[in-house]
Amino acid sequence: MKRLFLTLFVLIFLSCSASKEIVDKPIVFDAERSELTRTYLLERYGLDQESPAILPKMIVLHWTVIPSLEEAFDAFNAPTLPNRRPDIKDVSGLNVSSQFMVDRDGTIYSLMPETNMARHVIGLNHCAIGIENVGGTEELPLTKAQLKANIWLVEYLFDKYPIEYLIGHYEYTNFVDHPLWLEKDDSYRTVKTDPGKDFMEKVRKATKNLNFKPIPKKPENNDN
Repeated sequence: MKRLFLTLFVLIFLSCSASKEIVDKPIVFDAERSELTRTYLLERYGLDQESPAILPKMIVLHWTVIPSLEEAFDAFNAPTLPNRRPDIKDVSGLNVSSQFMVDRDGTIYSLMPETNMARHVIGLNHCAIGIENVGGTEELPLTKAQLKANIWLVEYLFDKYPIEYLIGHYEYTNFVDHPLWLEKDDSYRTVKTDPGKDFMEKVRKATKNLNFKPIPKKPENNDN
Protein backbone atom coordinates (compact mmCIF):
# COMPACT_ATOMS: atom_id res chain seq x y z
CA MET A 1 0.00 0.00 0.00
CA LYS A 2 2.80 2.40 0.88
CA ARG A 3 4.56 1.60 -2.38
CA LEU A 4 1.36 2.26 -4.33
CA PHE A 5 0.85 5.57 -2.53
CA LEU A 6 4.43 6.60 -3.21
CA THR A 7 4.10 5.69 -6.90
CA LEU A 8 0.90 7.72 -7.24
CA PHE A 9 2.50 10.67 -5.46
CA VAL A 10 5.53 10.63 -7.78
CA LEU A 11 3.32 10.43 -10.87
CA ILE A 12 1.19 13.36 -9.71
CA PHE A 13 4.29 15.36 -8.79
CA LEU A 14 5.91 14.74 -12.16
CA SER A 15 2.71 15.63 -13.97
CA CYS A 16 2.35 18.91 -12.08
CA SER A 17 6.02 19.76 -12.44
CA ALA A 18 5.85 19.38 -16.21
CA SER A 19 2.98 21.81 -16.45
CA LYS A 20 4.76 24.33 -14.23
CA GLU A 21 7.90 24.77 -16.30
CA ILE A 22 8.34 28.15 -17.94
CA VAL A 23 10.60 28.06 -20.99
CA ASP A 24 12.58 31.17 -21.94
CA LYS A 25 11.99 32.17 -25.56
CA PRO A 26 12.77 35.89 -25.61
CA ILE A 27 11.60 38.21 -28.34
CA VAL A 28 13.87 41.10 -29.29
CA PHE A 29 13.77 43.71 -26.54
CA ASP A 30 16.63 45.96 -27.53
CA ALA A 31 17.22 49.70 -27.19
CA GLU A 32 14.82 50.40 -30.06
CA ARG A 33 11.98 48.46 -28.49
CA SER A 34 12.66 50.01 -25.11
CA GLU A 35 12.51 53.50 -26.59
CA LEU A 36 9.32 52.71 -28.53
CA THR A 37 7.76 51.35 -25.35
CA ARG A 38 8.64 54.45 -23.32
CA THR A 39 7.27 56.63 -26.12
CA TYR A 40 4.06 54.59 -26.11
CA LEU A 41 3.72 55.04 -22.34
CA LEU A 42 4.19 58.79 -22.70
CA GLU A 43 2.03 59.45 -25.76
CA ARG A 44 -0.83 57.03 -25.05
CA TYR A 45 -0.93 57.22 -21.24
CA GLY A 46 0.91 60.38 -20.22
CA LEU A 47 3.48 58.36 -18.27
CA ASP A 48 6.98 59.83 -18.54
CA GLN A 49 9.29 57.00 -17.47
CA GLU A 50 13.00 56.29 -17.72
CA SER A 51 12.31 52.59 -18.24
CA PRO A 52 9.55 50.45 -19.84
CA ALA A 53 8.67 48.96 -16.46
CA ILE A 54 5.12 48.33 -15.24
CA LEU A 55 3.53 47.36 -11.92
CA PRO A 56 1.20 44.49 -12.85
CA LYS A 57 -2.33 44.77 -11.51
CA MET A 58 -4.12 42.77 -14.18
CA ILE A 59 -3.76 39.59 -16.24
CA VAL A 60 -5.26 39.56 -19.74
CA LEU A 61 -5.84 36.28 -21.58
CA HIS A 62 -5.64 36.19 -25.38
CA TRP A 63 -5.55 33.88 -28.35
CA THR A 64 -3.21 34.41 -31.28
CA VAL A 65 -5.44 33.09 -34.11
CA ILE A 66 -2.04 32.41 -35.70
CA PRO A 67 -1.92 28.58 -35.82
CA SER A 68 1.63 27.78 -34.69
CA LEU A 69 4.03 28.81 -31.96
CA GLU A 70 6.81 29.80 -34.35
CA GLU A 71 4.54 31.90 -36.57
CA ALA A 72 3.09 33.68 -33.53
CA PHE A 73 6.57 34.20 -32.09
CA ASP A 74 7.78 35.65 -35.40
CA ALA A 75 4.83 38.07 -35.42
CA PHE A 76 5.87 39.44 -32.01
CA ASN A 77 9.64 39.23 -32.35
CA ALA A 78 10.55 42.43 -34.20
CA PRO A 79 10.50 45.69 -32.22
CA THR A 80 8.49 47.52 -34.90
CA LEU A 81 4.99 46.78 -36.11
CA PRO A 82 4.82 45.07 -39.53
CA ASN A 83 2.81 46.54 -42.36
CA ARG A 84 0.17 43.83 -41.97
CA ARG A 85 -1.32 45.75 -39.01
CA PRO A 86 -2.36 49.06 -40.63
CA ASP A 87 -5.32 49.26 -38.22
CA ILE A 88 -3.03 50.11 -35.31
CA LYS A 89 0.25 51.18 -36.96
CA ASP A 90 -0.75 54.86 -37.08
CA VAL A 91 -1.15 54.85 -33.29
CA SER A 92 2.39 53.64 -32.61
CA GLY A 93 5.22 51.87 -34.42
CA LEU A 94 5.74 49.57 -31.42
CA ASN A 95 5.06 45.96 -32.29
CA VAL A 96 2.44 43.92 -30.46
CA SER A 97 3.65 41.37 -27.92
CA SER A 98 2.87 39.74 -24.59
CA GLN A 99 4.86 38.57 -21.63
CA PHE A 100 3.85 34.91 -22.11
CA MET A 101 2.77 32.54 -24.84
CA VAL A 102 1.19 29.13 -24.27
CA ASP A 103 1.59 26.53 -26.99
CA ARG A 104 -1.12 24.05 -27.86
CA ASP A 105 0.51 21.31 -25.77
CA GLY A 106 0.40 23.57 -22.71
CA THR A 107 4.07 24.56 -22.72
CA ILE A 108 4.49 28.06 -21.26
CA TYR A 109 7.01 30.36 -22.91
CA SER A 110 8.36 33.57 -21.40
CA LEU A 111 8.77 36.09 -24.22
CA MET A 112 9.98 39.08 -22.22
CA PRO A 113 10.47 40.28 -18.63
CA GLU A 114 7.20 40.10 -16.72
CA THR A 115 7.44 43.74 -15.65
CA ASN A 116 8.30 45.23 -19.04
CA MET A 117 5.34 46.73 -20.87
CA ALA A 118 3.97 44.69 -23.77
CA ARG A 119 1.53 46.07 -26.33
CA HIS A 120 -1.41 43.69 -26.11
CA VAL A 121 -4.45 45.54 -24.71
CA ILE A 122 -5.58 49.09 -25.45
CA GLY A 123 -5.69 51.44 -22.46
CA LEU A 124 -4.25 48.98 -19.96
CA ASN A 125 -0.79 47.93 -21.13
CA HIS A 126 0.77 50.01 -18.36
CA CYS A 127 -0.58 47.63 -15.70
CA ALA A 128 -1.32 44.34 -17.50
CA ILE A 129 0.51 41.08 -18.08
CA GLY A 130 -0.57 39.35 -21.28
CA ILE A 131 -0.89 35.62 -21.86
CA GLU A 132 -1.22 34.63 -25.53
CA ASN A 133 -2.57 31.17 -26.42
CA VAL A 134 -1.59 29.70 -29.78
CA GLY A 135 -4.67 29.08 -31.93
CA GLY A 136 -8.21 30.19 -31.24
CA THR A 137 -9.80 29.65 -34.63
CA GLU A 138 -12.79 27.40 -35.28
CA GLU A 139 -10.40 24.85 -36.76
CA LEU A 140 -7.93 25.19 -33.87
CA PRO A 141 -9.86 25.85 -30.64
CA LEU A 142 -7.84 26.30 -27.48
CA THR A 143 -6.91 23.01 -25.81
CA LYS A 144 -7.36 21.47 -22.37
CA ALA A 145 -3.58 21.62 -21.96
CA GLN A 146 -3.67 25.36 -22.59
CA LEU A 147 -6.50 25.74 -20.08
CA LYS A 148 -4.47 23.96 -17.37
CA ALA A 149 -1.38 26.02 -18.21
CA ASN A 150 -3.33 29.30 -18.02
CA ILE A 151 -4.77 28.36 -14.64
CA TRP A 152 -1.33 27.57 -13.28
CA LEU A 153 0.21 30.72 -14.76
CA VAL A 154 -2.53 32.94 -13.31
CA GLU A 155 -1.88 31.46 -9.86
CA TYR A 156 1.88 31.86 -10.33
CA LEU A 157 1.56 35.54 -11.25
CA PHE A 158 -0.95 36.22 -8.49
CA ASP A 159 1.61 34.99 -5.96
CA LYS A 160 4.29 37.35 -7.36
CA TYR A 161 2.43 40.60 -8.01
CA PRO A 162 -0.46 42.67 -6.62
CA ILE A 163 -2.86 41.36 -9.28
CA GLU A 164 -6.39 42.70 -8.84
CA TYR A 165 -8.13 41.71 -12.08
CA LEU A 166 -8.25 38.73 -14.41
CA ILE A 167 -9.91 39.48 -17.75
CA GLY A 168 -10.34 38.17 -21.26
CA HIS A 169 -9.23 40.50 -24.03
CA TYR A 170 -12.85 40.89 -25.13
CA GLU A 171 -13.62 42.55 -21.77
CA TYR A 172 -11.05 45.36 -21.94
CA THR A 173 -13.52 48.13 -22.88
CA ASN A 174 -15.35 47.56 -19.58
CA PHE A 175 -12.49 49.55 -18.04
CA VAL A 176 -12.92 52.71 -20.14
CA ASP A 177 -14.17 54.77 -17.18
CA HIS A 178 -12.03 52.94 -14.61
CA PRO A 179 -9.02 54.59 -12.87
CA LEU A 180 -6.70 52.05 -14.52
CA TRP A 181 -7.74 53.18 -18.00
CA LEU A 182 -5.23 55.69 -19.41
CA GLU A 183 -5.72 55.70 -23.20
CA LYS A 184 -6.04 59.33 -24.34
CA ASP A 185 -7.68 58.73 -27.73
CA ASP A 186 -11.42 58.06 -27.38
CA SER A 187 -11.56 56.74 -30.95
CA TYR A 188 -8.83 54.13 -30.50
CA ARG A 189 -10.68 50.85 -29.94
CA THR A 190 -10.67 47.44 -31.61
CA VAL A 191 -13.32 44.74 -31.26
CA LYS A 192 -12.02 41.55 -29.65
CA THR A 193 -13.44 38.10 -28.87
CA ASP A 194 -10.42 36.32 -27.41
CA PRO A 195 -9.87 34.05 -25.60
CA GLY A 196 -13.54 33.03 -25.88
CA LYS A 197 -16.14 33.22 -23.11
CA ASP A 198 -16.14 29.49 -22.40
CA PHE A 199 -12.36 29.41 -21.91
CA MET A 200 -12.51 32.51 -19.73
CA GLU A 201 -15.27 31.12 -17.54
CA LYS A 202 -13.31 27.92 -16.94
CA VAL A 203 -10.18 29.82 -15.89
CA ARG A 204 -12.25 32.05 -13.59
CA LYS A 205 -13.96 29.09 -11.98
CA ALA A 206 -10.63 27.38 -11.32
CA THR A 207 -9.10 30.55 -9.79
CA LYS A 208 -12.10 31.87 -7.86
CA ASN A 209 -10.23 31.24 -4.60
CA LEU A 210 -7.90 34.13 -5.54
CA ASN A 211 -10.81 36.56 -5.14
CA PHE A 212 -10.09 38.84 -8.06
CA LYS A 213 -12.07 42.06 -8.15
CA PRO A 214 -15.23 41.96 -10.28
CA ILE A 215 -14.97 43.48 -13.74
CA PRO A 216 -16.66 46.90 -14.03
CA LYS A 217 -19.91 47.12 -15.92
CA LYS A 218 -19.46 48.22 -19.50
CA PRO A 219 -19.81 52.00 -19.88
CA GLU A 220 -22.97 53.20 -21.57
CA ASN A 221 -22.81 54.29 -25.22
CA ASN A 222 -19.70 52.18 -25.81
CA ASP A 223 -20.24 49.76 -28.66
CA ASN A 224 -16.70 48.42 -28.86
